[in-house]
Amino acid sequence: MIFTETELTGAYIVDIDPHRDIRGFFARIFCGDEFTAHGLEFSVLQASTSFNTRCGTLRGLHFQYPPAAEAKYVRCTRGALLDVMVDLRPESATFLKHVAIELSAESGRGVYIPERFAHGFMTLFDDTEVSYFIGNAYAPAAQGALRFDDARLAIDWPLPVSVISDRDRQAPSVSEIEEVLRSRMSRHELLTV
Repeated sequence: MIFTETELTGAYIVDIDPHRDIRGFFARIFCGDEFTAHGLEFSVLQASTSFNTRCGTLRGLHFQYPPAAEAKYVRCTRGALLDVMVDLRPESATFLKHVAIELSAESGRGVYIPERFAHGFMTLFDDTEVSYFIGNAYAPAAQGALRFDDARLAIDWPLPVSVISDRDRQAPSVSEIEEVLRSRMSRHELLTV
């Protein structure tokens, strides 16, 4: 596995290192020891998948508030997508900054998204499937979302949105919940919960 840190500290692109022969290739897609070697204390407590029938499907931007914040390792297992992560750590120099990375079944590339980040993606092909390894159990009472087209985030989605849930379309803007984000996502909140 090949780890490349993004401009958002603690967020990584994870490429496979395939071993090829006449059958095709074999590659490790997850190894706890390799994550630990890169300073990522990541234990998988849940694994999920999403299947998206139409190109231009948008999911996100979702996050969990502490103490149920989730780190995620996300890979595209069929098709392709543009994956977006937004730093929601108020103490971070990159607070409210994002990175967008193309993931595809062909590349095998994945992304590691730390706790206290929002995450979303847009499919680039019909019938795109996404695999998630998640470091915390889902807690509905702790869920949050940000509006995908918030001008403050300035995410350049590659296609018009063809499918989106009502929840995602109606998610609040950063301006509407910034005070709550700064309070509930702070390091102090992590230490006192």
